[in-house]
Amino acid sequence: MHFSSPALLSALYLAGSTVEAAKFDGPDYESLPLDTIFPGPWESNIRAPFNKSYIAPVKIFHFEGAVSGGEAVLQDADTEGISWVISPGGLITFEFGENIAGKVCFEVEAVKNDPYLVLAYSESPFFTGRECDATGDAQARDLPLAFSINNTGTNCVGGGYTRGAFKYLTVFIPESDIPTEGGYLWHDGHSAPKREYISLQKHSWYNILGQKYLGWSSPSKNDTSKQPAVAISKLWVNCTAFPSNPNGRAYTGYFDSSSSMLNRVWYAGAWTLQLSTLDPTEGGSLIDFNRFFDHNNAPRGAWYSNYTISHGKTVTTDGAKRDRMVWPGDMTIAVPGIAVSTYDMLAVRNALDIIYERQYSDGSMPYAGPPMGAFGEFSDTYHLHTLIGTYEYILYSGDLDWLKPKWDAYLRALVISINKVDETGLLHVSSTNDWIRPGMTGHNVEASSILYEVLGNSIKLAKWIGKDTTSNGEDWSTTRARIRQGIHSLLYCEEDGLYADNMGRRGCTGPEKILPQDGNSWVLMSNVFTSNSIAYKVSENLRKRWIKYGAPAVEFPNVISPFASSFELLAHSAAGNNDAAVELIELMWGYMLDGPGMTNSTLLEGYRIDGYVHYPAYWSPARNSHAHGWAAGPTTVLMQGILGIKLLTPLGKTWEITPQLTKWLSYAQGGFATKLGKFEVSISLMHSLSTGRKVEALNITYPRGTEGLVKWGGRAQFRTEDMGTSFNVYRYLDILTATDEEWQMWSADDLQDFVKDDTWAKPLVEERPEGVVDWKALEENYMLAEQRFKPDSKSVQVGMGQMDDWHPDVVAVKPPKLPHVEEHLKSSAESSGSGIADYKKVLEKLEAENRERLRKERQRQDREKIFQENPRMREIFRILEMDGGAEKEVAKQLELSEDERAQLAELEYFSRILDEMVNSQEGKARERIGCPPKDAWTFPEGGKKVDEVRDEQRIGKVDL
Repeated sequence: MHFSSPALLSALYLAGSTVEAAKFDGPDYESLPLDTIFPGPWESNIRAPFNKSYIAPVKIFHFEGAVSGGEAVLQDADTEGISWVISPGGLITFEFGENIAGKVCFEVEAVKNDPYLVLAYSESPFFTGRECDATGDAQARDLPLAFSINNTGTNCVGGGYTRGAFKYLTVFIPESDIPTEGGYLWHDGHSAPKREYISLQKHSWYNILGQKYLGWSSPSKNDTSKQPAVAISKLWVNCTAFPSNPNGRAYTGYFDSSSSMLNRVWYAGAWTLQLSTLDPTEGGSLIDFNRFFDHNNAPRGAWYSNYTISHGKTVTTDGAKRDRMVWPGDMTIAVPGIAVSTYDMLAVRNALDIIYERQYSDGSMPYAGPPMGAFGEFSDTYHLHTLIGTYEYILYSGDLDWLKPKWDAYLRALVISINKVDETGLLHVSSTNDWIRPGMTGHNVEASSILYEVLGNSIKLAKWIGKDTTSNGEDWSTTRARIRQGIHSLLYCEEDGLYADNMGRRGCTGPEKILPQDGNSWVLMSNVFTSNSIAYKVSENLRKRWIKYGAPAVEFPNVISPFASSFELLAHSAAGNNDAAVELIELMWGYMLDGPGMTNSTLLEGYRIDGYVHYPAYWSPARNSHAHGWAAGPTTVLMQGILGIKLLTPLGKTWEITPQLTKWLSYAQGGFATKLGKFEVSISLMHSLSTGRKVEALNITYPRGTEGLVKWGGRAQFRTEDMGTSFNVYRYLDILTATDEEWQMWSADDLQDFVKDDTWAKPLVEERPEGVVDWKALEENYMLAEQRFKPDSKSVQVGMGQMDDWHPDVVAVKPPKLPHVEEHLKSSAESSGSGIADYKKVLEKLEAENRERLRKERQRQDREKIFQENPRMREIFRILEMDGGAEKEVAKQLELSEDERAQLAELEYFSRILDEMVNSQEGKARERIGCPPKDAWTFPEGGKKVDEVRDEQRIGKVDL
């Protein structure tokens, strides 16, 4: 029986009433299996550790000074009886096998003179050293953690100091006290002890150069008997991520193919989602924003993770290092990825629960979960993402009992968005908030397309629990038809073959025309397009914009966004262009794994179009999250697009399987399980030993008691419950007769005759241009980001209800905050020790600082160019920095060539750079030279005293 009936598909989508009566043969997300349910060689790609409570480093990345025996603590080290010994001046950076998370522990063999270690964490190798990478915007890098060693035996960092993600751990003992984050409950006064050190002989600049280049002996130090030291036999991390399962490798899904890169990406996405799943009491890395509620007085640059962000024992969040919060937008990518890899649906449910619990009185959903939600933060798109997350949770979990009591809340939220669809047929957004991209204004294509998708999902949800599908007297299908008409008639740009961002300045004929990646992707994902030919054209036109390192988000200048690009992957698949989807995964996600500064194991939040790991949403490159759930799109796309497994009703009681191998693969296999059982697909190219004819073979397994449609090679077959639970066929790729067009059943002879097609060759990859950074636009975006967080900024007040920019006198503003919310804001600000007036001043200062940082970044780029042309110049600059700017003496000592002198002269600001180096890093320079500091590290990185700016609240993605 071969057919493809729209009526049948509609019936399959809406048939869900028998799910609750079905027998469960698959995993239970309330009590996940303790071992993988798909064992096989593909498990070698799993990045989760074998023992999450004991993760040891695998190598030494860097070391210097008074340190020995560091290899003793490495994984599988054969160093019985050897300890790692470290004393003042010693530093060692350990590298772990993958990006990990958790609490650092040491097994201490001996201590001397009350030692304390300083710990600095980094996800990227670019930010290793004496400072951490960053979780906030208050300064470029987080403070390192001072950790006192009080006893021999096991010593572990305090509970609040779970570092959400790091691959590199630097451990050192400073020769003098430095600014650190120290111990648990820093704000109660616990910090590293002050010590009196033996004064060292001062070294002149020529003494240093003599030691380096002429082999002069270093002056002997005074008696070191009073110096502290510690001997350590073991170092490990107790990973606290993915608390739902003690075995992080107990996957409920798998993927394998002829592309090792696709395999690695699928598992990197799964591991990223695991790292981003937390114990809810270890959330909230935006401690400056937390201050409104926990009233902490942590110093600038401090960090910890001890804010409770949801109920329960596990919750999915945006990212492992930061923000460690529930962001609904991220869930649209994360939820199906979790469902097909680890089935941790309990973490998803807890995330949704906290958003619904904080729903505003008017029906709007909060922009994010705690600590946000108290000040009326709202986003039209993230509001809708909550509803998408609801549908995806029900689809994979089958938890209709959870949905029924929440249906009224769901409806109130849906009506909020429906009411914004005006006579144009488009959703008129009332908030500029989205994924920090600029230009979320007016009658927006992304928001309208997401609403179209949500309405379709809502029709299915309503049918599954026996509810009505109308609002304001209009059926949701009618509202969908109006949106489809509005999007195509007003936003489709015929000459570009793409959709415009909105009707106004960013429209097809507007002066600032933008054809957004996110909006065009959502048009395809939601199936709001009017014809398959238009869908394929949009897909190909998105593909034409790719550059060397991925797909640029043109709506957010200078950015390659794995979030928007995950949508683009789903869009290519929806348009039937899975070739483009696989090509983009290998191009972009391959770079995200193996590019410079990456973790080789997890997927990052975003990066610049020139490939650098700086995500332009933030001024500090070190703040980028290298384990961000919204980047895990391939984990879903490879399962739904290539293997083609799509659930139509809860748990997969009905399903559709539409595999497509693409030109990039010779075989692919994989599957996942719901409570009903396993879904598994294998598709491969083979050829006949006897005739040489080539075929494509397909093997499908599905749970008993289910039914669905198999679509493959232009034909389809409906599989009923009485047809078994497996399906094995092949089809000829070279059609010779009419019979060859049919699917062929395997015979015993076929099994002997057909073998893997070893003549298949992967197509050549297209060369793509480099991305070029627009530095002016980069600076403007920093300023925009600052303005979004000013409580009474005119740009925010108007921008919250901004039209399409052609009629600025007409605005549609979100209803004002309720009195009790305003009072909460006022009281929280006052009790935190910083009033709103002070807060505004701080933000203005930060804005100025950000402009200055951008100027310095441009200078750094100039210097890097010189360093590339002449690597010796890097050493010259390093010595100049260390030695106080004595450029003439250094030039003489190093015998600079005329070309090198000319290169220095080309930098008009050269002497100013030297001054900045000395003034901003005096402590570091003196420490390197061996001189005692003047003021015990008065000047940390950035040239400002720690207490120079107090209560700087750089609030995350919030409109106050």
